[in-house]
Amino acid sequence: MNRHSLLTLALLAWLASGVAAMAQDAAPAGLGIDAAVNNGFAMATGWFVNFIFAPLPGTSFPWIVLWLVAGATVFTFYFGFIQFRAFRHAIQLVRGDYSDPNDSGEVTHFQALATALSGTVGLGNIAGVAVAIGIGGPGATFWMVLAGLMGMASKFTECTLGVKYRNEYPNGSVSGGPMYYMTKGFAERGMPGGKFMAVLFAVFCILASFGAGNMFQANQAHAQLATIFGDFPGWITGVVFAAIVFAVIVGGIRSIARVTEKIVPFMGVLYVAAALVIILVNIDQVGTAFSRIFEGAFTGLGVAGGFVGALIQGFKRAAFSNEAGVGSAAIAHSAVRTNEPITEGFVSLLEPFIDTVVICTMTALVIIISDQLIVDQAGLFILNDDGQTIRTVGDTSGVALTSAAFATAFSWFPLVLGVAVLLFAFSTMLSWSYYGLKAWTFLVGEGKTKELIFKVVFCLFVIIGAAASLGPVIDFSDAAIFAMAVVNISALYVLMPIVKKELHSYWSRLQAGQIRKYTGSSNPEAKAPAE
Repeated sequence: MNRHSLLTLALLAWLASGVAAMAQDAAPAGLGIDAAVNNGFAMATGWFVNFIFAPLPGTSFPWIVLWLVAGATVFTFYFGFIQFRAFRHAIQLVRGDYSDPNDSGEVTHFQALATALSGTVGLGNIAGVAVAIGIGGPGATFWMVLAGLMGMASKFTECTLGVKYRNEYPNGSVSGGPMYYMTKGFAERGMPGGKFMAVLFAVFCILASFGAGNMFQANQAHAQLATIFGDFPGWITGVVFAAIVFAVIVGGIRSIARVTEKIVPFMGVLYVAAALVIILVNIDQVGTAFSRIFEGAFTGLGVAGGFVGALIQGFKRAAFSNEAGVGSAAIAHSAVRTNEPITEGFVSLLEPFIDTVVICTMTALVIIISDQLIVDQAGLFILNDDGQTIRTVGDTSGVALTSAAFATAFSWFPLVLGVAVLLFAFSTMLSWSYYGLKAWTFLVGEGKTKELIFKVVFCLFVIIGAAASLGPVIDFSDAAIFAMAVVNISALYVLMPIVKKELHSYWSRLQAGQIRKYTGSSNPEAKAPAE
């Protein structure tokens, strides 16, 4: 057994022993199994959750959000605002203009982007935005968009490294992500600690894949189905979802990519189209909505702390939604078919743009222009005397608020939202199954049997998640996601000079016409010059 496996087992054993001991203490109190596990897990891991989400002294701003935003800011300036300079070329790459099917890798640029998007576009875009506006006011939208734009540079950095240091195997499959660029990149630069950081990241990734990337999604999917069809046992939803998820993930990244490249555009278009219709119906209010966004961003019109409250909620929602800097997306993007690592860095910067700048902004606009109607029909918002500030009352889960906003134009929209939630939950589970799998194989080694074990266990957690409400387990898995960011961004600071070298090499060759568009032949002489 290698050192990676020993460290993994030690960490997991610590977790299991803590939960078992605490659950045993809780059992005599007459609690049920779920409650005993809840209490035990909370007592064993609460300190870790509290540490990750602890606010900065004297504020309500979680330090982990500042960590993500600071990293995004550093990468934005270090790479000369690459998210704007390379935006057009990124779209060309996604279209396949420079894609050669003979390059090493497993999926196209578009498939890699769709797989990564399926892991980030989800309930945060539907529910989280409503909560951010309800607490921080319309101004939170401005800071959310700004943080999303900055996060594009973080994705660019981590996904370039993911492709550069991936492992390529004789059968054509690949494994990549932070685990590999921490190990290889640090060794290349003569820096210590890379292997330890890689193992730590992989353990956090596995835990996050079981919790936030799996159980939480299954739980929310069942809750949405129960609102449509009435209450029924959660294990039924779990079994159905587990069977469908297993049928897809058993085929590996190529199977996942084939499904996500169809689901992600469909659910994105479905959601954005509904938002656009509501915006067009209320087109006369759009100017006022943008005015409220800008005023709330820079003045005291935010609900929780004015300017500071709007900034906190906007940055927080963007960080939690697009996961820029977390390192998870680098695992999916590493499977791309390319011999130029920097190209997938360009493609990946589109991810926070689509997730946060486009979809989250659409949700925000619908809520802001519909708020007066919501007061009349659902009583979920309260406006103050100047009509500028809103806050939420009653149900603050977010989904109810967004559903009420859309229902102002379409009474039947909760059904569409139900479909969207199910698709978002399903696609997120697919992506996180791959993230967890690659972290697992990094620790225990490659092999079909080892992969199958993880996939079966992952699907069992789908059933558990749908059948039980294990709040502290989800809290811990959320914390594990952002613990990934602590390790990942630390590594990115060390390795970003390598990315800059790749960028300068590719950019100079592209501008000199040495990198040409693909025209259907693997013969370089047959390729037409790039425009």
